[in-house]
Amino acid sequence: MMNNERIGSSFEDFLREGGTYEATTEQAVKRVLAWQLAQAMKQKGITKVEMAKRLATSRSQLDRLLDPENASVTLATLAQAAKAVGRSIKVELV
Repeated sequence: MMNNERIGSSFEDFLREGGTYEATTEQAVKRVLAWQLAQAMKQKGITKVEMAKRLATSRSQLDRLLDPENASVTLATLAQAAKAVGRSIKVELV
């Protein structure tokens, strides 16, 4: 029988040891934010064309914002996008 005791280190420890924790965490956060924005757009019936208009940007720029692989999006852009779908961004240091 297996018990619930932890064996070895955590996944976070594994990433830290490999020197990829920060990059992996940043990528995960970006993926979640892109997914949440896409879901909010879907729930509110906002098309990409309409969203681009709300952000005063092009459709290709919006595609970059919604691309989970593109980590070069600024916090200001994310906050503006969140506002466009009636949401806000919460950032905190932990």
